[in-house]
Amino acid sequence: MAIQNMLDSLNIQNYRNLRKLRINSLERVNLIIGKNNTGKSTILEAIAIYATKGDLALIFQLLGERGEDFKRREANQDYTESNILTLSSLFTDRQVGFERNNAISIGSVENTIFGEERSSDNSISLRFVQYFDETQRDNQGVIITRKRTVLQSGEEKQVANFKVGLEIRVDKNSNILSLDDSRPYRYSFRGLGNNESFQFIRTRNIDREINGKLWDNITLTEKEKYVIEALKIIEPQTERIAFIGENPKERMAVIKLANAPGVLPLRSMGDGINRVLTIILALVNSDNGFLLIDEFENGLHHTVQEQLWRIIFNLAEELKVQIFVTTHSEDCITGFENILNNPDNTMKGKLIRLENINDIIRQVEFSAEELKIAIDQNIETR
Repeated sequence: MAIQNMLDSLNIQNYRNLRKLRINSLERVNLIIGKNNTGKSTILEAIAIYATKGDLALIFQLLGERGEDFKRREANQDYTESNILTLSSLFTDRQVGFERNNAISIGSVENTIFGEERSSDNSISLRFVQYFDETQRDNQGVIITRKRTVLQSGEEKQVANFKVGLEIRVDKNSNILSLDDSRPYRYSFRGLGNNESFQFIRTRNIDREINGKLWDNITLTEKEKYVIEALKIIEPQTERIAFIGENPKERMAVIKLANAPGVLPLRSMGDGINRVLTIILALVNSDNGFLLIDEFENGLHHTVQEQLWRIIFNLAEELKVQIFVTTHSEDCITGFENILNNPDNTMKGKLIRLENINDIIRQVEFSAEELKIAIDQNIETR
């Protein structure tokens, strides 16, 4: 089955430092490189929002991880004000505008019958709006319908009790999030994407609780063998792994080695094998979806990166997963290129370099052949 939401191109507007970024083509596996402050992690965040179709819990989690969840601190500050301050962090220059050209837009690009380029129908957009609640009551005064109506520019002067909200739009489906709650995502829009086929590995490893849940999803399936084969990159004697412990937050991964009588805590065997476990567990839980990995090389010695790339390429094809990875490592890039241009590899991949030129982010795209030439001639790709 093909990936339901596979991106063949990417257009991002007004998201953080990506005022307008267009990547003309994408492949099954995509490696994103560039110096600091070029937007590598920002692209992953944008794809995460796209993949979950605007899941608010994810959005507020991303804001919290950046220290941008500005909860109400002053007694006289209302929740709307603090939520606007928080959500404005998503927008370029933290701009709070109510016009459609102020909206964040994330998705692929398609050509119209007139030869013009536009965002595809499944693109997602977010923008601040001014709105008012409309209600219709029956003869007994009971509310029978309720809807939120967006005010056009200038109409707010004619409405006494308008509010400010966040509109999340996917194609023709629109939802307006009220911002007058301490945690506006609790009872509101949860996104239209399939979060079960999406995983996002940050610069740190996924914590033990999440790894345990991901392992539970594949227990007693053929996917267990994929995890064991990946761990053998680091420890060839790996036979089995398990998660033990009654409390989900304290469950611990243990490993059984062929040359040892008992089991060992996986954490005692170093960062490398735990990083591999995290990546492969996330990958085998992303069937027909997306896997995002920030700073691939974290905890991985250069000697294992090419072997891990081989497994990633193979599983991405078998499980129909589209993968986006960032890195600062030349070894990671070289390993990626070696697998990409291996005669036995049948799957396509792409390297994308981001550049920050006068605070405008631009991209340079490398095909497999172009990347090989750059590596062979020692041309700086990072």
